[in-house]
Amino acid sequence: MAWKRKMAGGTMAVVGFMLSPLSWWNDLFVNVPLALVFAWLLALFYKPAFQPALIISYWLTNVAGFVLMHKGAQTMVTEKSSYSRRELLRDVGISLLYTGVILLLVKLGILQPITAYFKSAHGRQ
Repeated sequence: MAWKRKMAGGTMAVVGFMLSPLSWWNDLFVNVPLALVFAWLLALFYKPAFQPALIISYWLTNVAGFVLMHKGAQTMVTEKSSYSRRELLRDVGISLLYTGVILLLVKLGILQPITAYFKSAHGRQ
């Protein structure tokens, strides 16, 4: 049924858009918090894992967003469901660019393990 395919594709495209870094609010309110939660959880067990976990999980949410958005739109329009290597490489490249911005925020100390926020607030008192 065409309407089921279009609904499934539309849902997949919306979820993909929410995970993609195509607008600042998506990234700020979806990808970064998801990546931070994952990195915080990992840093509770092994603190040096915070930065790599943040970068990797942020990057994975971006790639997943692009892939889901592309596949969802493709599913809505046609029954073809292939995802070319070129399309994947483009999506990976864009995600790497955004990941560089997140890495810069970590290096500047804006994003850090959750315990560091509490230590700095406690140290000021």
